Amino acid sequence: METFLFLLSFFLILLGGTVTILFWIPKLVNQARLREMLGSRYPLVFFVYLANGPLLIFLGMFLLIRFT
Repeated sequence: METFLFLLSFFLILLGGTVTILFWIPKLVNQARLREMLGSRYPLVFFVYLANGPLLIFLGMFLLIRFT
């Protein structure tokens, strides 16, 4: 079980880090175009980013510290 939790935490940290890096590279995510397409729903992009970037890193770190 400890090996599974270690691998899960490692995977979550990598996934969250990847999402964070990809979101902030200007050429991959054109934020001006997203703002234009989504209009008033644009803040939803940041909610999705937070749920899939830093939150996954935090969850992975928590699992790593708590269960290993």
